Amino acid sequence: SIPKMHTAVVFSLIGFVTSFSLHPNVKFANNYRLIVNMAHAAPTGTSDSLQDMVTRAIQGLGKKKKLSLLGSTGSIGTQTLDIVRERPEQFECVAMAAGSNIELLASQIAEFKPKLISIAKSSDIDQLRSKLKSLGLSDAEMPDIVSGNAGIVSVATQCDADTVVTGIVGCAGLLPTVAAIEAGKDIALANKETLIAGGPVVVPLLAKHNVKMLPADSEHSAIFQCLQGFPEGALRRIILTASGGAFRDWPKEKLVEVTVADALKHPNWAMGAKITVDSATMMNKGLEVIEAHYLFGTDYDNIDIVVHPQSIIHSAVESADTSVIAQLGWPDMRLPLLYSISWPARVPMPWKPLDLAAVGSLTFKAPDHDKYPCIPLAYAAGRQGGSMTACLNAANERANELFRGGKLQYLGIPKAIEAVMEKHKSDFMLNPSLEDIINVDVWSRDAVDDILPQVNGIVV
Repeated sequence: SIPKMHTAVVFSLIGFVTSFSLHPNVKFANNYRLIVNMAHAAPTGTSDSLQDMVTRAIQGLGKKKKLSLLGSTGSIGTQTLDIVRERPEQFECVAMAAGSNIELLASQIAEFKPKLISIAKSSDIDQLRSKLKSLGLSDAEMPDIVSGNAGIVSVATQCDADTVVTGIVGCAGLLPTVAAIEAGKDIALANKETLIAGGPVVVPLLAKHNVKMLPADSEHSAIFQCLQGFPEGALRRIILTASGGAFRDWPKEKLVEVTVADALKHPNWAMGAKITVDSATMMNKGLEVIEAHYLFGTDYDNIDIVVHPQSIIHSAVESADTSVIAQLGWPDMRLPLLYSISWPARVPMPWKPLDLAAVGSLTFKAPDHDKYPCIPLAYAAGRQGGSMTACLNAANERANELFRGGKLQYLGIPKAIEAVMEKHKSDFMLNPSLEDIINVDVWSRDAVDDILPQVNGIVV
């Protein structure tokens, strides 16, 4: 049957089509593109998810929510702990995983008293224990300390945790996230590579274990917030906003002069080095297109990017009746992080409210694909699907790393990614396993190194 909201489109096609039938999950958009409601990660777009959201909203936040935090000393981790610090009656951090910043990690442990800690190297465990004792922790207050990849998985599956906040950068967050899902933990997703590389595996795994995946980055949180209350079939289009990154006001011809320091000067957001460079190349936005596809089940033809330099509108959705709903706020990662761990409750916070009069004006423009070739590369990988998105993601991570290390020029980043994607076509897999995805990730990084002499220094 055709929903009433689509009858005008159907009638307009009667002169051209004499008989046809539609799958119940397929609908026509106003430009006659098909909208397919595919299996997806976020709890939206179905009658069951809508009913679940309403039930949770009526019940409220309820008991204190216990969190496991992957990447506690990074940008996502420290901002998550800001929320816990502000609302200790509603949130508790019971486990943390961190890298090698022992000083900061020790101070976090002393303040938040988690039960389990993972650090990168076992050789740092004694140093961490010594630091904790110097901060006044007694033997009874000392957490269990583990290390390495196995340690991260232990934190991700900590038995007391309700939700795992995945703040580890890159594909390193995939395996612990999968382990958390298999352990029945809800996921506050701040690691976009989990879906970009692992989407073909992660989406069905979420359904199998009845786990909720809530987006914690600003754009996908904005979309998720806008979709609250949308009935099945109501979403027509996703509009991802982009700041434009460090070079939005640079002419294309000047990009040959880009330095690492230039790329790390984001005009609006305070983020880690990798994601700031991704923003400069606008690969970050391309990756977000792929993530939006896996989160919300939206076809790539119905996901658009618009450059919005003020970063006040964090993204928007268009409904089937052409209404556009947007989420606005100051550029502050704490709000999307908060919603990912409190959904669908709204927790009062003492943050600066948005003042539209102070903002003054909001502007928009289409992205320049010639200036930012990473955007069409991401769309191409997404449309091919399967293992190609894992290839794109890994090649980008390695090229980004080489650029930050001074071994690859800025203009060589998309060239390296494109060359590796082309090489991967001969080994492409439409339905990769988790092991396949990990192997593609390793191969793609090595492939960037192999073709480095060919692409380094190329100027277009």
